[in-house]
Amino acid sequence: MLNTKFETAKETAWCPGCGDFGILNALKEALNELALNPHEVVICSGIGQAAKVPQYINTNGFNGLHGRALPPATGIKIVNKNLKVIINSGEGDTYGEGGNHFIHTIRRNLDIAHFVHDNQIYGLTKGQASPTTNIGFRTGVQTNGVILEPLNPIALAISMGASFVARSFSGDAEHLKEVMKAAINHKGYALVDILQPCVSFNKINTFKYYKDRVYYLPEEFDRTDREEAFKRSLEWGDRIPLGIFYQVEKTTYIDCIDYLNNGPALVDKELNPMDAEKFMDDFK
Repeated sequence: MLNTKFETAKETAWCPGCGDFGILNALKEALNELALNPHEVVICSGIGQAAKVPQYINTNGFNGLHGRALPPATGIKIVNKNLKVIINSGEGDTYGEGGNHFIHTIRRNLDIAHFVHDNQIYGLTKGQASPTTNIGFRTGVQTNGVILEPLNPIALAISMGASFVARSFSGDAEHLKEVMKAAINHKGYALVDILQPCVSFNKINTFKYYKDRVYYLPEEFDRTDREEAFKRSLEWGDRIPLGIFYQVEKTTYIDCIDYLNNGPALVDKELNPMDAEKFMDDFK
């Protein structure tokens, strides 16, 4: 049962049956089961249907520009290392407009969890192809069908050395909740690509489509085996694996910087403007 501390009274703008509802509910349950409080969490997003999540959950929130969810999340974590920083955005916002930020956030390995609502379409702007849309998919813009190879975010993240890479499905609330909890608890950058059907604009990749194809990585799967994780990441079509593909401990960005790692968070440090006086001679 959901704890009311993460509930809001705001009415959602999502279509009935949208997969975003399942993701939002799973996130609330995950935060509750981790015994977190609203003031200990900040959720960042860019622009899109998925990016409305900060408006529908009782935590700190930052809703930014299209493709720019990761920069503010990075800044927030650096300034206050004690916050649980979570990003909720769509695959267009993350892998398209925000693709450059995505790659370099993996490199920094900041301790943040990134939940990507991947419906293989731009749902907010009426259904054109996104970076993960399959070849041949017809839209109002791609009238002859998509001709570009879809981006494989799982393979990309593993190849880039992300310390936590997972996939889940909004149609399996229990699995999604547990993967979210693992991502939030992971020390380092954690990517969770979430299959999220768009009931209005994607009539191919439906709940039934995924339920007929998804399978779960077995318990004995070695999450530290990067080569095997990459092989599994290439599976797509009749069989789509779900679960944690890869998870290792790595040095985080904050670990590498003494004044961030040692002592209180930047936001809690006492600052005296007169401390800058010693630098003034350089400008005389």
